[in-house]
Amino acid sequence: MGVPAFFRWLSKKYPSIVVHCNEEKLKEVDGVTIPVDISEPNLNDVEFDNLYLDMNGIIHPCCHPENKPAPKNENEMMVAIFEYIDRLMRIIRPRRLLYMAIDGVAPRAKMNQQRSRRFRASKESREKKDDLARIREEVYSRGCCLPPPKPSGEHFDSNCITPGTEFMARLAECLRYYITDRINNGLGWQNIKVILSDANVPGEGEHKIMDYIRRQRGNPDHDPNTHHCLCGADADLIMLGLATHEPYFTIIREEFKPNQKRPCELCNQMGHDLKECTGLPKEMEGEFDELPAPIGEETQFIFLRLNILREYLEKELWMTGLPFTFDLERAIDDWVFMCFFVGNDFLPHLPSLEIREGAIDRLQKLYKKAVYKTGGYLTDSGIVNLERVQLIMTDLGEVEDEIFKQRRQNELRFRRNQRDRNKRMKMDHSFVKGGLLEPKAISRNVTQTSAKEIVNARHGSTANQAAAQALRASFTSAGSTGNQTREGLGMKRSHEPQEEEDEFEKLDKTDSVKLWEDGWRERYYENKFDVQADDREFCHKVAEAYILGMCWVLRYYYQGCPSWNWYYPYHYAPFASDFTGVAKMPHDFEMDTKPFKPLEQLMSVFPEASGNFLPPSWRELMGGVDSPIIDFYPINFRIDLNGKKYAWQGVALLPFVDEKRLLETLKEVYPNLTEAEKKRNSLGPDRLYVHKDNPLFSFLKELYDTDALDKTNTNIDLDPSLADGMRATIGYDEYVCFPGGTRKCPVPGLEDVQKNNVLSVNFKDPQFPTGFLFPAKQLPGAKPPAKVLKPEDFDRVNRGGGRGGRGGGGRYRPQLGFQRDSGYRGGSFSGATAQRTIRHNLPYANIPPPQSSSSYGRQQQGGYGQQRQQQQYGHGQGGGYGQHQQRGYGQQQQQYPQQQAGHRGNSYYSSREGNSSGYSGYQGNQQSSGYGGTGWSRNAQGQQSAYQQNQSRYTQQQQYGRSGGSGGNYQSQQSYPRPPSQHQRRY
Repeated sequence: MGVPAFFRWLSKKYPSIVVHCNEEKLKEVDGVTIPVDISEPNLNDVEFDNLYLDMNGIIHPCCHPENKPAPKNENEMMVAIFEYIDRLMRIIRPRRLLYMAIDGVAPRAKMNQQRSRRFRASKESREKKDDLARIREEVYSRGCCLPPPKPSGEHFDSNCITPGTEFMARLAECLRYYITDRINNGLGWQNIKVILSDANVPGEGEHKIMDYIRRQRGNPDHDPNTHHCLCGADADLIMLGLATHEPYFTIIREEFKPNQKRPCELCNQMGHDLKECTGLPKEMEGEFDELPAPIGEETQFIFLRLNILREYLEKELWMTGLPFTFDLERAIDDWVFMCFFVGNDFLPHLPSLEIREGAIDRLQKLYKKAVYKTGGYLTDSGIVNLERVQLIMTDLGEVEDEIFKQRRQNELRFRRNQRDRNKRMKMDHSFVKGGLLEPKAISRNVTQTSAKEIVNARHGSTANQAAAQALRASFTSAGSTGNQTREGLGMKRSHEPQEEEDEFEKLDKTDSVKLWEDGWRERYYENKFDVQADDREFCHKVAEAYILGMCWVLRYYYQGCPSWNWYYPYHYAPFASDFTGVAKMPHDFEMDTKPFKPLEQLMSVFPEASGNFLPPSWRELMGGVDSPIIDFYPINFRIDLNGKKYAWQGVALLPFVDEKRLLETLKEVYPNLTEAEKKRNSLGPDRLYVHKDNPLFSFLKELYDTDALDKTNTNIDLDPSLADGMRATIGYDEYVCFPGGTRKCPVPGLEDVQKNNVLSVNFKDPQFPTGFLFPAKQLPGAKPPAKVLKPEDFDRVNRGGGRGGRGGGGRYRPQLGFQRDSGYRGGSFSGATAQRTIRHNLPYANIPPPQSSSSYGRQQQGGYGQQRQQQQYGHGQGGGYGQHQQRGYGQQQQQYPQQQAGHRGNSYYSSREGNSSGYSGYQGNQQSSGYGGTGWSRNAQGQQSAYQQNQSRYTQQQQYGRSGGSGGNYQSQQSYPRPPSQHQRRY
């Protein structure tokens, strides 16, 4: 989705929506990898029914990764994709369905963005190739050496990941093999159904998934409490998940780590980029350069829990005093609609709305004001009420000038801070290894150094000063004077910060609109649209096209594609103040439109440099001088920064493709297609795969045995009682491998599937009448998930960040999993995520367990943590060492019954069955804090203070524990003060 900062903004404002994944790693014994049984319970304390994979989010990082060496050929790419899916299956472990969706032909509105991306990538690749050749020559001219350039054949053009190419056809074949192999041989795969929607099925991958969910929800046999998990990194998946109104919807995505180091593309060394390469020799790794080059660490996964986001939004959007009952589902739909104004894949965002400037918060305030005024919501099941949208746009238009000026002030303030920071970095004094200012370990051999020596060391040694004076004298003796400039000496002119033109000044010169100055509207339309600003008819036309686009986007997300042909015909958006007369604007779309075919889409989105993926006769239309559509494929085009800093943020000013001209021209070359090319250019069905142990298998096998399945269409209704309530129509699969047969492996090095036990059929979602509206609401029988957020979570949001725990102190620490005790079971750490988080965050992790045979309690059982009858180790925070972990330092349960009651049910480590250990609890609306405010509280004091207190307790334990039955005396003699309850963290 076209909101690069949306996820960052969302996760910072609502931090509890994010939890880290617990994952069971593969084990290797004697060189043999032991597979993981995915039928075992999920390590994240939640069981998912369906897993949906937006495959393009998997294909791209596997084919051209950024944090590790790229695969050498297509075979390695296919294996990497297989391994990626295997890893997701080990984490999610779906119980009913795996749905794999690859992007097919997209609507025209999306194709314009795809065209911009691919043309831009081709231009950047060409410019980078020129930079590589130029810098390589410069390095060679200085006498330096570089690794030989890569052969031209090894370059991977990521544009081939587009429907209709040979690469995508081979990928579909490999995935059919992969599914057959895993269902036959994978542990735990036999009981799940797998649906594959390849690139020949029209539609974007995530929207094909949403269409499946939407149509299954219209089925009376659908389970309204299905647990969905969707894998993908696009921000629009959050909107799509909310739009389903399913109570249990989770998104899994890779954890984003900014500022990842990448090797130079010229010398393959770390620490600099291409333009800074000097050709220096490679630094040795180890004494004899025997260590391998460092590679990127394995990417971790995180969960986004949309049910928690719904809790946050309920608090944010709640309105009192309405003349009607507040409906959370309708309010969430309106929130999704407002987010589209900030950015999406189909429309440019409004100039006055930037997510980093709090645009969504501003829209929320205007939205509440509009609801109170009009007495109703903005949307209903994907249909927009334009009369109410007019109020929000009018209010936003009144403050546009103020927004632009405030943006300029913030930008100037940022520039000043950057300049000051650069000055400080240049003035930073470095020390010489072995010199006077070198940091040294504290020891008893302390030598006194005079202040004069330290000053001399800071301002340069005496030898350096003498050398500088001698150099000055040599210039004077050669006829130079002390007042002569550096240019007169033949030396380079110094680059002072105030003398050089910085990048910000260059950016201001390229910005011809200057929204912060009066007359911005006139300059905007003159420079961006090449019309006069007083042409109100044209401004109204642009606003009409934009509001129609907003209606198209919302309907696309809630009802499916309303029109395959519609697109926004401008490169820029209008101003909010231009939306006059919105309520009267038409917002209907042409019905029964058809998508492009795959090769037609390639001709619409590919630059000439990627023409090798097209048939020869089609390729000639891109560059032939007599081609009637050659103007669709410019080599040089302008990228308008549009006030941004980087080229990738700018607008590629490409001509829009005339669909009628394109299709008329392609009619002449259609007869030249081969059979394989015709196959790649066709639109195909989804496919369903089941194992012989699945209840559906016998039903499908009987249909094949009786030749009841149609080879050209789906003609048989699927029995929902055999498919966990799933409805569809099915047909004959041309790629079916019958039971007992052999599925050939298309990847060299992998084994064929012998004695196959899997059947596949063509699959088509349930169909509904034209114009049918899927209701955007929760289904009857849906059980809302238990509330997770506490009052302090909302207070943290109101304070504007994820810092601070209860009472405002300390750092916010996210929950490890879906439950409070995720990653900590039976007293042992399971999973690298839980180990890393607990070990690195708990301040008492460095304290060793007691070694004596006695303990604090009544029983002679050493170690941290005994059973409740034996020991209550109090201090309600942290994890001890033992199996039952009733933490405490000598306090009896009967002495503090209120505290112990407060611990129950809200423990971070305790199980849901009532384990009473933990941090704190709630009695009514008040927290009953345990004894965690001194040594065991995470935010009560720093690491060193916690260490000292625990060391003192450990010493006391050794002192009192050796006397046999003195544990009771120790309890009666020693008492710890009760800490302030407001500083106790919930977890």
